[in-house]
Amino acid sequence: MAIDMDQLVSLCKRRGFIFQSSEIYGGINSCWDYGPLGVELKNNIKRLWWQAMVNRQDIEGLDASILMHPKVWEASGHVEGFTDSLVDCKKCKHRFRLDQLTEKKCPDCGGELTEPRQFNLMFKTYMGPVESEANIVYLRPETAQGIYVNFLNVQSTMRHKIPFGIAQIGKAFRNEITPGNFVFRTREFEQMEMQYFVKPGEDKKWFEHWKEERIRWHQSIGLNEKKLRFHEHGKNELAHYAKQAFDIEFEFPFGWNEIEGIHNRGDFDLTRHQKFSGKSLEYFDDQSKEKYTPYVIETSVGADRTLLAVILNAYEEEKEGDEVRSVLRFHTSIAPIKVAFFPLMKKPELQALTHQLQDATRSLFRTRYDESGSIGRRYRRQDEIGTPLCVTVDFDSLEDKAVTVRDRDSMKQERVAIDQLNPYLAQKLGIR
Repeated sequence: MAIDMDQLVSLCKRRGFIFQSSEIYGGINSCWDYGPLGVELKNNIKRLWWQAMVNRQDIEGLDASILMHPKVWEASGHVEGFTDSLVDCKKCKHRFRLDQLTEKKCPDCGGELTEPRQFNLMFKTYMGPVESEANIVYLRPETAQGIYVNFLNVQSTMRHKIPFGIAQIGKAFRNEITPGNFVFRTREFEQMEMQYFVKPGEDKKWFEHWKEERIRWHQSIGLNEKKLRFHEHGKNELAHYAKQAFDIEFEFPFGWNEIEGIHNRGDFDLTRHQKFSGKSLEYFDDQSKEKYTPYVIETSVGADRTLLAVILNAYEEEKEGDEVRSVLRFHTSIAPIKVAFFPLMKKPELQALTHQLQDATRSLFRTRYDESGSIGRRYRRQDEIGTPLCVTVDFDSLEDKAVTVRDRDSMKQERVAIDQLNPYLAQKLGIR
């Protein structure tokens, strides 16, 4: 059984994945806090992305500043063109993006709409003690520009030849007018981006390469391939900088929507920064003696959107007699908690052995201890947060030096010798 968005929001709060930001003050629209399980899940997703992108010879990592020289955003086109056309209803005062309206009247009350006006989506602030036009800076609306302006720094210090890439994970900020669908569209979000610099003429080959690499990665973290698809941008959809663009879309309860974009950006970005900065960003190939401005193949993943897709993909409900078992079938590589440890009863000898086993495992996996309620209830709690394995210590464990390991998905239980427990857990979790 699928989960709807209201159920999802409730589950995420109840089980410590995601909370409304500033909730005790009534909350703040479209801002969310990741709780203990949410931050673990998100960190696991980011770690796997980083391993896939940076654990190779041709890609380097970067962590660029959120605040950048304001001319960066002039060069990128964000100051001039990063806008939405907005209208307001004169009657109910609701605000809408013009491109989302099909009629010339308010969809909520039928009232008359104002004339469209342009609204820049960048958050503006001031650097220094004086709030003046000369001191304006922006919170970055994307992480890619920090990579472009560091192209030569990374290339020269790490002695890379084309092709090579630069990867970054970081926060970005957009003053979205119509955010929504939980963490899908928010004003503060996290991007996982890689910009791959290639020789002009080889861009189509690398574009196809990264398309296939990226769809495989989403499948590798457990997303159902039937819920993933490519969407090619038509001529009317292409951004001004793009030669070609595909989205990887996931089937959300509110429809197919983008979780990652793969773009052939041509030489737009480096050429623009070269023009506005006056600094040459050309690459010299010392073998062919050619000098050229590299083309860029971009892969840009929304960490928050991927997390949302992962939870929706993993959720299942199963009938068990008169009860319903809610399960998050996370891939073992991203599950927030890998192993839960239970003493069968609150007896000192069982508690002591359970803590001892957990302590011996803690450095290998993220674990949880639980002794509250019946063993069945404890299993259900772990199922609902996606824990793959549960280890139960009973009175027989004191004699036969073995424990019961229960599998989340099959619910099968197996008796495992204590001295073989860690290798057994590692094998079941797919950890070498």
